[in-house]
Amino acid sequence: MGIVHIPAGLVELEGELTLPPATKGVVLFAHGSGSSRFSPRNSYVAEVLQQRGIGTLLFDLLTQEEDQVYETRFDIALLTTRLIAATKWVQINPETNKTAVGYFGASTGAAAALQAAAEMGDAISAVVSRGGRPDLAGATALRRVTAPTLLIVGGADYGVIELNQQAAMLLNCEKQLKLVPGATHLFEESGTLQQAAGIAADWFTRYL
Repeated sequence: MGIVHIPAGLVELEGELTLPPATKGVVLFAHGSGSSRFSPRNSYVAEVLQQRGIGTLLFDLLTQEEDQVYETRFDIALLTTRLIAATKWVQINPETNKTAVGYFGASTGAAAALQAAAEMGDAISAVVSRGGRPDLAGATALRRVTAPTLLIVGGADYGVIELNQQAAMLLNCEKQLKLVPGATHLFEESGTLQQAAGIAADWFTRYL
């Protein structure tokens, strides 16, 4: 495990790269608005992936200054640019340049993950969205995604379920929409985050 610094245009993004032995793939985490790489929920999911032998890169898409600005948190184009910069860093980093790459996006981070996947094409092996807003990626990007995509939504996350269903209809790739019974938007209900993490790990194990 190590702290890494990822150049992204005029800024440098700090992240934490964890590579289990014989890692076959690395999953980049795109956090939602107002969240960071220290989010306990994403850290938990990352640990579950690591236990399955999957590498993880938890990093902040925004600098601390940028994250103070409410509008910037919802600037999907900016978040996407940063995620692509991190992907390119993974592709040239000696420790990770031979591994498959996946994206795990939560909330607005899911939209950035799908836009980046549309842009990067075959370089991305799998995408998972948890409680995400894939609709914010836009119809054009959704239709261009080629990576197998899993949308995980809380069964009690009303409104967001419908947005995910609409987004899923636009995807032309291998896709699945999974509802976690009883879960609301943040998967705070007992056992629901564990379920979501297990479903995500199965997807990445299959496609990375």
